[in-house]
Amino acid sequence: MTAALKVVRPGLFDTVQDHGRIGYMALGMPTAGAMDRVGLSLANALCGNLLGTAGLEIGVMGPDLLVEADSVRVALVGPLAPALIEAPDGAAKPIDSDRTHLLKRGQVLRVGMVEGSSTAYLAVAGGFALSPFMGSLSTYARAGVGGFHGRKLGEGDALPLVCDRAPAGEDKKLGKPFDYGSGPIRIVWGPQDDYFTERGRETFVTAEYRVSKEADRMGIRFEGPAIEHAKGADIISDGIGPGAIQVPGAGLPIVLLADRQTVGGYPKIATVASADLPRLGRLLPGHAVRFAPVPVEEAEALRRDQAARLKRAIADFQPARPPGGIDLARLYEENLIDGVVY
Repeated sequence: MTAALKVVRPGLFDTVQDHGRIGYMALGMPTAGAMDRVGLSLANALCGNLLGTAGLEIGVMGPDLLVEADSVRVALVGPLAPALIEAPDGAAKPIDSDRTHLLKRGQVLRVGMVEGSSTAYLAVAGGFALSPFMGSLSTYARAGVGGFHGRKLGEGDALPLVCDRAPAGEDKKLGKPFDYGSGPIRIVWGPQDDYFTERGRETFVTAEYRVSKEADRMGIRFEGPAIEHAKGADIISDGIGPGAIQVPGAGLPIVLLADRQTVGGYPKIATVASADLPRLGRLLPGHAVRFAPVPVEEAEALRRDQAARLKRAIADFQPARPPGGIDLARLYEENLIDGVVY
């Protein structure tokens, strides 16, 4: 029997994602990949995987997963309230996020809701036994490619596991929640900021914008004051990088994310600094943001600092006790003294 995690109740939008499909935009293939690379990297590191190993991106509400393996070690990272169900008709026992858990055959992991964020991550030690498409396991649902049959998970799906049983080792947890930063989203002007008036650019960096209901893995359309164009709202289509901010004729910004198209014909007033992309990947409709321009050199420094903080967070992982505080299985394996001392 193939080791797997079987979906007994699907979540809202759960897809397999790694760090993206790199090198194929010239062929019209978007990169896809995790909306929050920091979260996925932490989940993989907790499991002892390479940071870019494919995991499960949990969108707003996660699935119930039945363990069909002798054992599996999973890591949950993000603002989740997961629970463990010992039998199909058993009670759900709350467990912690931001740590690993050793699960056994027949148990059901209820991933639960993502609280105050749009995404969280689940990684498994050893990864999923899926075939890559164009060098990546990332799901690009609009084209039906990558991940698990190119789509979000549904009831009855069985995600195959590389390992039949969990690798030896102790459970781990984050020393403290990773600091994603706060305050305005940092942006670098351009490449077509000259298509906007000075007043339009000033509006963009002084006004408050809110995430609209039109927000998904492709991008976020914001609501707020209109940004004034200087040369119209059309350009010759050119390439679109991660975090590009298009402003169509209505004057409202659209930040393009993981599943963005490869080219577009609206002027791009700015590009989000890469260190702040994980923050955008966690926003929900109604969240308010402001934008602040920084020089290219500062944006590069922010990314280097984030990479250094991620490395320190991984180095600061701590041992995690099982629910209840005592690991009876490990206790019984020890050479205990039998008898009573008077």
